[in-house]
Amino acid sequence: MTGAAGRIGRMLRTRLGHLPWRLTDLRPEPGVSALDVRDAAAVAAACEGVDSVVHLGGMAGGGSFDEVLEANVRGTENVLRAGAGRVVLASSNHAAGFWSRADAGPGGLPDDVPPRPDSYYGWSKAAMESLGRLHHDRFGVHVICLRIGACFEQPREPRDRAMWLSPGDAARLVEASLRATGFRVVWGVSANRERWLATTGAEAIGFVPRDDAADWPVDEPDFHRPEHRLVGGTAPARPITG
Repeated sequence: MTGAAGRIGRMLRTRLGHLPWRLTDLRPEPGVSALDVRDAAAVAAACEGVDSVVHLGGMAGGGSFDEVLEANVRGTENVLRAGAGRVVLASSNHAAGFWSRADAGPGGLPDDVPPRPDSYYGWSKAAMESLGRLHHDRFGVHVICLRIGACFEQPREPRDRAMWLSPGDAARLVEASLRATGFRVVWGVSANRERWLATTGAEAIGFVPRDDAADWPVDEPDFHRPEHRLVGGTAPARPITG
């Protein structure tokens, strides 16, 4: 696992401790080895003898074009080239941030809608997905791209009523992805009653989410506001680097 000392990495370590992880992060800590995913040789060494990688490492959120290019795109290329037969990529809803509820249709917005990134960060996640497709088609690597919604301990705002991914469901999603084959793009979202994202990808890999943001005291969204209609929330209206 790359990015094991990050927010989602910590969630997964707590809940998937039964798996034989080799934990790495740019910022090491006890039990987590230092690894800069921008360093191809270091990534190759860390992945030696590994059959699967959960790639969470990189720049989260804002960043300049050059920063996300190096950390997220080049870092992902280094992981994909390191020799593992399966790679689970932490993509983001921001790779598709300009799609809206109006585009969803009766079955929800498909997992694999073409990218419509809302920022340089979202673009970098779309580029990661594209690299994953390349490595699957050229080299047969099994690649599962997770378009993660709002992954926090609990929903925090009205948008999360549709987009929340609970820590428990994040662990279930990753565990299902580690059994999946082929190339797939999957929404990383819980079983929210108000979700408007398709469940097709989840069903295809055997991911059965259990948690629901509606069980938490979160205000109702105001659909007159664009952030409650767009996949990317407020990101499409923020500066492109943020």
